[in-house]
Amino acid sequence: MLTRYYRELLNFLSRAVNDRHAAADLAQESYLRVLALQQSGQQVAEPRALLYRTARNLVIDRHRRSAVRGQPTETDLDDHAGLDIVDTLAAPAASEPETAAMSAQAVEAMLAVIGQLPLRCREAFILHKFDGLPQAEVARQMGISVTMVERHIKLAMQACRRCQDAQDGASTSTIN
Repeated sequence: MLTRYYRELLNFLSRAVNDRHAAADLAQESYLRVLALQQSGQQVAEPRALLYRTARNLVIDRHRRSAVRGQPTETDLDDHAGLDIVDTLAAPAASEPETAAMSAQAVEAMLAVIGQLPLRCREAFILHKFDGLPQAEVARQMGISVTMVERHIKLAMQACRRCQDAQDGASTSTIN
């Protein structure tokens, strides 16, 4: 299951370290750590999120080691671009309890909207967006046309956008 994120993770790491070989090493190390955790019997609810968090931490560790050793990395040679990249990879500054609660509420609201979609619409949306299946494969599995899959996904996306707009409106009114 984790192998489906490899290319995506490799591209992410390549941008972060500006070195394709180092990115491949970091991706492999990320996978090893996540797989070791799974094999230890610990349940991983969001393997993709854990994979990215692990990779991000490895990039930060790499930059720290390079700074301690005084060895510039490719990104360090580029006007401190490495520090900028690490800053963008760092956790958001606003990880306060209020922000976390608002985020959890937004996720719950979005899941409720998805749960209220008509059954076939919800099925097509989940297969395409969550399982990552192409629309043609979704159509084949559901026994419907690709055009119908497109309609289902469009309907679901519109519902999600309305939910997001409502959440954005609610969050700006609580801030003011």
